[in-house]
Amino acid sequence: MSTPDKPTERHELQHTMTNASGGSSSSASSEQAQPQVTQCSHVDHASICHLARALTAESRLPAFGGEFQPGLYKNPKDRKVANPAPLGLCAFALSSFILGLIEMEVRGVTEPNIIVGTAFAYGGLVQLLSGMWEMAVGNTFGATVLSSYGGFWISVGIIFTPGGFQIIKALEEADNGNPQMFYDSFGIMLFGWFIFTTLMLFMALKSTVAFLALFVVVDIAILLLGIGYLHRGPTGGMPNKKLLKAGGFFAILTAFLAWYNAYAGVADESNTFILAPVVHFPWSEKGRHARRERKQDAEEV
Repeated sequence: MSTPDKPTERHELQHTMTNASGGSSSSASSEQAQPQVTQCSHVDHASICHLARALTAESRLPAFGGEFQPGLYKNPKDRKVANPAPLGLCAFALSSFILGLIEMEVRGVTEPNIIVGTAFAYGGLVQLLSGMWEMAVGNTFGATVLSSYGGFWISVGIIFTPGGFQIIKALEEADNGNPQMFYDSFGIMLFGWFIFTTLMLFMALKSTVAFLALFVVVDIAILLLGIGYLHRGPTGGMPNKKLLKAGGFFAILTAFLAWYNAYAGVADESNTFILAPVVHFPWSEKGRHARRERKQDAEEV
């Protein structure tokens, strides 16, 4: 995509670059220690941003959920493939949305059979493929998270396939026809995913508000569902419905946050009038640079 003559503002993504201007050795080293940020229009991540000066090899963009990047990352202007993150985020969002509605028993739906097809095809296969493409573009974080959750949804599809893999039946038979062993096993599996999600959450602490919020609500949803299957009620040893419904609610929140980040990665001024705001934390690289600029302006005044 070629750069327009007068690129329009999208949201404030900035390029962090090392100032390589001439001068004395002491001033050059001082300027290199202070990364300089130049505003650019973010019409498309595959397009060349309009810069006040040429980009250096050290140019970096700030964290962005639409690219599934939790920290500074290389300018994707030379990337030969599309951004795979929105596809993976949408696959995760729809699967979480359906599961959340089932857990909340919307319209009286209590059986999870309808999630099987989505878990295999969209949440599983499509998200796994998007994770593989994240490897191709060099995004280790995106590749790890999207590929892992693709595997998660495939495993959910395998477990709940009616009459297929007979995992639920085998666990019930091992417990003399009681479903307690299945509930315990599924709860243990969810706790494993809670640990994984928590680790990924730690690596999103310097990202954006929407990006970190996504991992927070995913973590809460998985935790509530896991506790709901392990901490069962007194009536027949069934999973705790209140906890499952609460987990379903957070799964629905997860879906909308994932869609929001996906929308931010696709929407630009070439295709829509509605752009998703990107809010960075004060402790992020962009936030620290903004504080340095304000301090310098105050000193000049």
